[in-house]
Amino acid sequence: MNYSLHPLGDHAVIIELGEDINLETQQNLKLITSFFDKNLEDWMVEYIPAFTTVTLFYDPVKVMNQASKIHALPYDIVCSKLKSLLARIHAVNEDNQRLVEIPVCYGGNLGPDLQFVAEHNGLTPEEVIHIHSSGNYIVYMIGFAPGFPYIGGMSEKIATPRRETARLKIPPKTVGIAGQQTGVYPIETPGGWQLIGRTPVELFLPDEEPPTLLRAGDKIKFKPISYKEYLELGGDK
Repeated sequence: MNYSLHPLGDHAVIIELGEDINLETQQNLKLITSFFDKNLEDWMVEYIPAFTTVTLFYDPVKVMNQASKIHALPYDIVCSKLKSLLARIHAVNEDNQRLVEIPVCYGGNLGPDLQFVAEHNGLTPEEVIHIHSSGNYIVYMIGFAPGFPYIGGMSEKIATPRRETARLKIPPKTVGIAGQQTGVYPIETPGGWQLIGRTPVELFLPDEEPPTLLRAGDKIKFKPISYKEYLELGGDK
C-alpha cells in the first residue's frame, strides 16, 4: 500500500493514499478504517476518512507518556507507530463488501429534475432511469450531511451540472446528480444537485450504531419502483 504522512496542527496526522478518486484508493482507505475500527489504541482520539485521506487525531500527552525514553516530537513518534500498524494490514477481500439495494421512485414530484437531466444528455427520462439504475456504484465517503453518501460509478451518459441556484430545502431521501456523481440526501437540507427521484429507505439512523445505513466501501444497487410501491414501503408523499 502506497501512502504518505503529513502533519495537521499538533494533534493530527493525515494519511494520504493518493491524489485521484478511484477504486484502488477507496479500497486502501477502507482497509485502514476497518483496521482502526478493531485496533484503535489509547493514544488515538478519532479518525476521519475522506475521498483520498484518513485524518487521525491523537493525544500528544499520551503519546509522550508512552514513549518517555524516546527523545522525539509527538508527531514523529505517531508516524513511527503508524508505519508499524499499517504494515500489519492485509489485502481486502472484495467478496466481503456489502451490497445495499436502494429502491427509488424516479420522476414526478419526487424527481422534478429528471426531465432536465434527460434533455441535457439527449435522452428520454426512461433512458436516464435505466442508465442510473444499471450503474456499478461504490460509496467513496460519507460527509456534507449526516449519512450523505458520495457515490462513484455513475455513467457519464447522464452526467449533469449542478443547478445555477441551489434549493433552500430538499426533502430527505431524495436522489440527485451533480456532475458525474450521484447521491442521496439523508435529511432535509439546502442543495444544488439535480433531483431525479426519492427512496423510502432511511439513510440517517441516529438511534443506531453506526448511525448511517451506508458506509464507505459499500456497493449500491438502485432499484426502480413505482409510486405505489414507494408508498407501500413507507415513502413520504
